[in-house]
Amino acid sequence: MKSVHHPRLCLTLVTALTLTGCLDDGGGSNDDDTRTGAVNVHGFSGVSYRTASRTGHTDAQGQYQYYPGETVSFRVGDLTLAEDVPAKEFVTPLEFFEDTRQKLDNPGTDDEGLRTHTLTEQALLSDNALINLTRLLLALNWEENLKETDGIELRERVISQLNAALPDLTAPIDFSVSEAEFAHTGSESEPTPSPANQLLAAICFYPEDDELCDAPPTQSEIDALPPRPENEDDRDPDVEYQEDLENKRDSILEARRSLDDFDREAAEDYLTRELNAITTTYGNRYYLNNETASYSPSDTGIKSVDVRRVGRDARLAQIEAISTRQQDVVVHSFDWQSATVDYFVAGASGGESEIVISFRPDNTYRWIRKSLRVLIR
Repeated sequence: MKSVHHPRLCLTLVTALTLTGCLDDGGGSNDDDTRTGAVNVHGFSGVSYRTASRTGHTDAQGQYQYYPGETVSFRVGDLTLAEDVPAKEFVTPLEFFEDTRQKLDNPGTDDEGLRTHTLTEQALLSDNALINLTRLLLALNWEENLKETDGIELRERVISQLNAALPDLTAPIDFSVSEAEFAHTGSESEPTPSPANQLLAAICFYPEDDELCDAPPTQSEIDALPPRPENEDDRDPDVEYQEDLENKRDSILEARRSLDDFDREAAEDYLTRELNAITTTYGNRYYLNNETASYSPSDTGIKSVDVRRVGRDARLAQIEAISTRQQDVVVHSFDWQSATVDYFVAGASGGESEIVISFRPDNTYRWIRKSLRVLIR
């Protein structure tokens, strides 16, 4: 049965995203029905995962294996990131937490009157635990500056140091605390850094034999050395002076990372990038059977445009559509089961409109946009 929709006048046109997708619909499957999922699009490597049937580590593309209906848990070494997340083609940090995961199923409505998941995603980026977790993961990435097309790489060298440091932290890492408490670097009133910053201070991101991975000299070790003579001629090249050891300590400490280097803006930018890439991946799987249609003013019969899926049936869960100029073209009805939108011409010669179709594919909370240009000649 078709549902009738009364369109409203819209002021903007919608264009489709153009990035390329990376996984097949549903994550692909093997002969035994094993599916391949991924944490984000650009990869999240080195994370250990566990489902009811599988254990392993995500590969360079952030991929993991699962069976339909399973949940998946993620860890970085001995540090738990998420537990019992529904396993599927794409999992993002927004789905690591039950509260944000449930809210993703509630789309917002944009200025054109169409439902969209992106408003919900952006609103959830303010979630405290999500930002804390993302900042720490960015700080654990092997390269300090994450490039636009790179994923997070968690190397074994980092994970082994993380595991060694966890038992010595003053408290367990708690993503639910306030952002200020999570990122605390120490102060006169509270000199002890947060557990997350204690963890980062214990990890060296240089080769194991690099001098920057040494323990920083203590003040007593520095005080035990002679001060450097002011007269350069009086300095012995074979003697280590206090200033030399101070410089070494400063270099080692500056090489250590803290959450101050990975702020909220960096976390939001990273999450937004990955969320948009997933939406683009889904969008590139679908197309309309026509991109442009042309009719005479007298041809007022009901016309149809179909949403199609590359290589298979569209299989939609919901659909809706509007006309950007309903005085010229009117949306009559739309039906998610047939993935069809019906419309008719109502304007004079020279008129035109865009029919903007928003639909949600099965097995995802994401809404996709496609547009049909209708000309009246």
